[in-house]
Amino acid sequence: MRTLLLTGFEPFDGDSVNPSWEVARALDGEQWGDARICSVQLPCVFATAPQALQDALQAHTPQAVLCLGQAEGRSEVTPERVAINVMQARIPDNAGAQPQETPVVANGPAAYFSSLPLTRMVQHLHSLQIPASISNTAGTFVCNQVFYTLQHGWAQPGRCSGFVHLPCLPEQVTRRQRPVYPSMALSLQVQAVRELTRIMMA
Repeated sequence: MRTLLLTGFEPFDGDSVNPSWEVARALDGEQWGDARICSVQLPCVFATAPQALQDALQAHTPQAVLCLGQAEGRSEVTPERVAINVMQARIPDNAGAQPQETPVVANGPAAYFSSLPLTRMVQHLHSLQIPASISNTAGTFVCNQVFYTLQHGWAQPGRCSGFVHLPCLPEQVTRRQRPVYPSMALSLQVQAVRELTRIMMA
């Protein structure tokens, strides 16, 4: 059976949930045809996230990889186009680290592109009335670090891999008392990512 590795992050910045992990957890173990999803939670920690990703890759030997992250302030599901070789943390990670102007990989390429079929993914979500768009910046926090690490060490021709940012959940916006911030229901996010994984494994 072919495996798609799906990763999400633990909560960070004082929150109690992270939509990326809630979605990944909801899809863990799903199967269709000869494909299945295996979900793994990654730490929101610069020092340990890359190794956690490598451990998951070795444990599950996937044919495709989709990493998920939270993007506060976004209103759409946003597949990312590019990962850059910079860590520039606006806030500390869960271990208190806040790197500035630090490369993800010393002497590595400036950037890597996703190997996801981005346009087709977004068009498909639009056909299902799910808000989505291609993003050209994955930021410079742990999400971008994991995306860059994935493309640097695992991606190669014939392998489908990339990163998708998800909006906050409604309860996060309510809890933070930021009612003007956009959010998306968990059920819709799960549907969106399920559709993306099926495109990847088609």
